[in-house]
Amino acid sequence: MDKKFAALAAGVVLLAGCQDQAGTSGAGTRDHIAIVGSSTVFPFAKAVSERYASGAAGRTAPVLESTGTGGGIEQFCAGIGPGTPDIANASRRMKPSEFESCGKNGVTDIAEVKIGIDGIAVAQSVKGPKISLTEEQIYKALAAKPFGMNQTARSWSDVDPSLPDIPIAVYGPPGTSGTRDAFEELILEKGCDTNAQMQAMKDSDKDRHDAICTEIRTDGAYKEQGENDNLIVQKLASNPDMMGVFGYSYMAENADKVRGIPIQGVAPTYDSIASGKYPGARPLFLYVKKAHVGKIPGLKEFVQEFVSAGGKDGYLAPLGLISLPDGERAASAGNAGAMKSIDASTLAG
Repeated sequence: MDKKFAALAAGVVLLAGCQDQAGTSGAGTRDHIAIVGSSTVFPFAKAVSERYASGAAGRTAPVLESTGTGGGIEQFCAGIGPGTPDIANASRRMKPSEFESCGKNGVTDIAEVKIGIDGIAVAQSVKGPKISLTEEQIYKALAAKPFGMNQTARSWSDVDPSLPDIPIAVYGPPGTSGTRDAFEELILEKGCDTNAQMQAMKDSDKDRHDAICTEIRTDGAYKEQGENDNLIVQKLASNPDMMGVFGYSYMAENADKVRGIPIQGVAPTYDSIASGKYPGARPLFLYVKKAHVGKIPGLKEFVQEFVSAGGKDGYLAPLGLISLPDGERAASAGNAGAMKSIDASTLAG
């Protein structure tokens, strides 16, 4: 829990004796919505927050923090009350282990609302040599132990002679990031599973399979940049031979500086991500603490505004949010209204 929420939580303890709803059974007194989580979702949440705050008299703008998906869910799951966030933005689905942690801390009623689709772009400067990659090539370049063997590749041509003879240097998100989780699952693991032995290991020894397939090298070829995708864009713009991993929305917003690298022959575009053809397409989520609905002013209305803004003609589309298919959008809108609770079986599915 960061210092801001820790300080608020201390206030809850002082008020608990004289105000029932400031205890663990309710959200207590706070006039604004508190949101933490994904750096990918952050610009969308910021736009919705600004529109929400200007939409009716007396509304207070939500307070947003870009903590990364993992860090945000950890704060979200810390407990109930005004010292804890109301919403966790996520660029991947909540893990069953995170849901279990929530439950242990009394956060037992959680709504999951899908807000749209994003793509994990592997990008480069528009001044760099044009390149196209496969999932297998990306895995071989960035895995700590590709197919269980020592990592010896120093240049992209070491991975495949058809690729440029430039050093493997990739800026990317840290382990707390949902983008990192999704990159490992959607790109690296698929590249790893092109090997029949690795594919068989998935059934015989899943833990070892996951370690070999998703552990990223730490010798400097992959350079963690924190929860700041704009920083990666800036660094790519001045380093034509380097690559970066971040959400499609940042690539679309900076098309004059960076371009997406096709993966499996498919470039990261609005249409390829929306159709599911692009390998790195992934859904984005809000997790809402239902114990805070009705106690924190406007919480439910904010979530409904977010879903509405994510349509094909919504104001989040120019920022790079890709609309859900019509059926999924309708289901998401219904869920934002009903605030249907999730359970462990939902997340395991």
